[in-house]
Amino acid sequence: MAVPSPALGTLLRTGPFDAALRAAIRARGLSLDRLREHLHARGVSVTTATLSYWQSGRSRPQRRDSVRGVRQLEVVLDVPPGSLVALLGSPRPRRSAAAEIGRFWPDGGRIDAAVSDVDTRWDERLTRISQHDVVTVGPDREELAFHSRQVLRAEADGPDRWVVILHLDEHDRPLPEVRSLRGCHAGRSVHKPEDGLLVVELLFGRPLVRGETVITEHTLVNRAPHPLATNYERKFRLPVREYVVEIRFDPAAVPPVCRRFVERDGQPAEYADVVPESGAVHGVALSFGPGRYGFDWEWDTS
Repeated sequence: MAVPSPALGTLLRTGPFDAALRAAIRARGLSLDRLREHLHARGVSVTTATLSYWQSGRSRPQRRDSVRGVRQLEVVLDVPPGSLVALLGSPRPRRSAAAEIGRFWPDGGRIDAAVSDVDTRWDERLTRISQHDVVTVGPDREELAFHSRQVLRAEADGPDRWVVILHLDEHDRPLPEVRSLRGCHAGRSVHKPEDGLLVVELLFGRPLVRGETVITEHTLVNRAPHPLATNYERKFRLPVREYVVEIRFDPAAVPPVCRRFVERDGQPAEYADVVPESGAVHGVALSFGPGRYGFDWEWDTS
């Protein structure tokens, strides 16, 4: 067994559990997917989403089989036996999925209230394999539409929906229309124009069985008067294996430069300038989340 670094050694003695686990994973140099594979080979079934929750502090292992998984984690991460388990302490109350979703928005309370009216119970049972967003900006610098395609995998029997949350910066604009295009149709929705919030259930054709995948596509189409396009971001409460985002500008309205931002949970945001090519910019993130990823830009007013 390797000797932990001083910083990791301190965390393994004092905790908290999530910080120690996060440091141990970083020191071992494993992605969450590879960590999950190592655990699976040792007879421990755990999703990348669960591992992400454990290392970010949003949940902690409480059941007997979860604690057994942590003991195997200690072996895979090459830390002293019992060091992570000892940091678990007493179980703490579990937050609802809706409340967890709200934690990733500036005004989490309003998000909590909105998503409480839809069914989010399957959110943690769907692995985000890929997400591809395309934003269309019109000739008058307006947000016209957002198209999204996602590939999801069920980690249990029963998932039958995906919940979409949209927030408009300008609350005096009408909320967009949802057009389901493939693999889903609209279920319950919550419209809060005073908060610029739209929440919609996208229902699959039938409930999924464990290990089954589904491809869904939908478009959010803005209504006139369209909001001014200045940014786009997606928030990831749970990790995604591949995220691609494209901003497509009309040839009559292309900003001179865009800024890509990446903010991983618990870390400062990183920014990089990107010059549009052929009237568009795009970004790709692999094994990303929790966090947020997107672009912002300013228009040339000269």
